[in-house]
Amino acid sequence: MKLTFLGATGTVTGSRYVLTSGSERIMVDCGLFQGYKALRLRNREPLPVAPGQLSAVVLTHAHLDHSGGLPLLVRDGFKGPIYCSEATRDLCRILLPDSGRLLEEEAAFANRRGYSKHNPALPLYTEADALAALERLTPVPFGHTFRAGSAFQATLRHAGHILGAAMVRIEADGASVVFSGDLGRQHDPLMAPPEHFEQSDYLVMESTYGDRVHNPEDPAVLLAATIKATAARGGVTVIPSFAVGRAQTLLYYMQRLKAAGELPPLPVYLNSPMAADVTALYRRHRHDHRLSVHDCEAMSHAATIVNSVEQSINLNRRRLPMVIIAASGMATGGRVLHHLKAFAPDRRNTVLFAGFQAGGTRGAAMVDGTDAVKIHGEYVPVRAQVLQIDNLSAHADQGELLTWLGGFRAAPRRIFLTHGEPPAAEALRQQIARHLHWQAEVPGYGDEVELPPLPRDNGAPPTSPRTTVGLGRSRPS
Repeated sequence: MKLTFLGATGTVTGSRYVLTSGSERIMVDCGLFQGYKALRLRNREPLPVAPGQLSAVVLTHAHLDHSGGLPLLVRDGFKGPIYCSEATRDLCRILLPDSGRLLEEEAAFANRRGYSKHNPALPLYTEADALAALERLTPVPFGHTFRAGSAFQATLRHAGHILGAAMVRIEADGASVVFSGDLGRQHDPLMAPPEHFEQSDYLVMESTYGDRVHNPEDPAVLLAATIKATAARGGVTVIPSFAVGRAQTLLYYMQRLKAAGELPPLPVYLNSPMAADVTALYRRHRHDHRLSVHDCEAMSHAATIVNSVEQSINLNRRRLPMVIIAASGMATGGRVLHHLKAFAPDRRNTVLFAGFQAGGTRGAAMVDGTDAVKIHGEYVPVRAQVLQIDNLSAHADQGELLTWLGGFRAAPRRIFLTHGEPPAAEALRQQIARHLHWQAEVPGYGDEVELPPLPRDNGAPPTSPRTTVGLGRSRPS
């Protein structure tokens, strides 16, 4: 078996891996690259493997950095099944068409305003492309071993993180490899902690928060303090939020704070019809999270839903204290950009980021203190207070990642750390060596790694596998 890293290397986005057994290939995740322009340009590059040559895709979860490339894959010739959990299937039915519509709207807006370097500006893919990809989604139950193509067997287990999120163990040619996907928190208020695979020959593991530990303070306290301080200035709190996972956590805390009388009497708006649709799925998939029926119902009524574009525009004309939760979480697109244009220039307001900000995104620039961000071809001054609450993240931190690793009975033969910025991946690599005395490595984009089977009975030392770097250059491992 051979593993090729086609994404999530040196960055937290673009999760893409290809496994090869003989002449057969399958893909694990097919996400979009976000952040720096050099990364985003990869979205328009053809895959080194022709999509029509792939037998199947196994999808860990619905976030666009894991699923957002599926419309391109299907448009360009992939005709096999896309295996995922049932909740991931349902989330993709919401996220992928919305992504296609948004890409079309952004291209049309760029053409009207004339700020694109391309004439005409074209969307990366369309809503129709996304709908075609949805036809390939094939849900499988957690814990059930299934065939992915003819040469591979796969099993999904709960990863926490968001609704339907999975880790996957894949076996072929006498060897096994686990892909962690995105691992959730041990004590997340919505999701149960990630499950374990007790054995695997190889492991591909995320490292998003590999260099830090989440603030132990109750995020509800930080959230309430920020909103109250902003309201006292007469300001608006704008919270960029991922529509899946983060928005529901924010609604959970908003409802809790309202019930406890911890928020001033001000309106809270959820400016994301998609997030509202996702929230409704929590009632359908009760087995996938911690919430009770009452919790789900209360969460659904924690904010006023903003459906139309006209309602969204009207929010920007209000100058009274309020809270606006809007996608996207790293301010890379969506309705939140219009709110940032309206409210970021005013010192009374607060822009509150509620999770990780990938390098090269507007969110990362604002958290780092930039005085202006480019939105729709023009620079918008940032005078509002910019804050970040990172312990609202749905990603496990360094300690939780190490705890999850401790669920293996023995060290995987090789551990590959992906889905993290370089400092985070390197810090986690060092902590694994220090605390577990296991060796981990950080692969590069395009690296190919042989995953030979381990000798099971004769006790002979395993042979050293071969690594091919950068789609063709070889080095000994």
